[in-house]
Amino acid sequence: MSTIHVDVVSAEESIFSGDAKFVALPGEAGELGILPGHVPLITRIKPGAVRIEKADGGEEFVFVAGGILEVQPHHITVLSDTAIRGHDLDEAKASEARKAAEEAVKNAKSDIDLAKATSELAVMAAQIAALRKYRQKK
Repeated sequence: MSTIHVDVVSAEESIFSGDAKFVALPGEAGELGILPGHVPLITRIKPGAVRIEKADGGEEFVFVAGGILEVQPHHITVLSDTAIRGHDLDEAKASEARKAAEEAVKNAKSDIDLAKATSELAVMAAQIAALRKYRQKK
């Protein structure tokens, strides 16, 4: 069985490190699926779920708030300012943060405030979608 080593790292800590058979994540231009031996690639990733099919047959879900993906034939690195393990996601907190971001969009007084609020809203919406996807798999 062929595997690829995967590291998912946030600004605070290493979220996942291990061997995988397959990794799926939200690339900037669409969903990416990566198998062992993939051609080298560096790209930005959008907020969403990273799904890792582990070598032992289990699955790991990690929410990332965007970031950078580097793929080498035997190693995948996902770098994100914010990364949260699927089982640590809290839908109530995410929904509350989404409502706050929606209010910030409505009350934005400048283009910069609007851009920040819109970005935060997109991240919260992606986090809620990732949580629901994670729960469906369970």
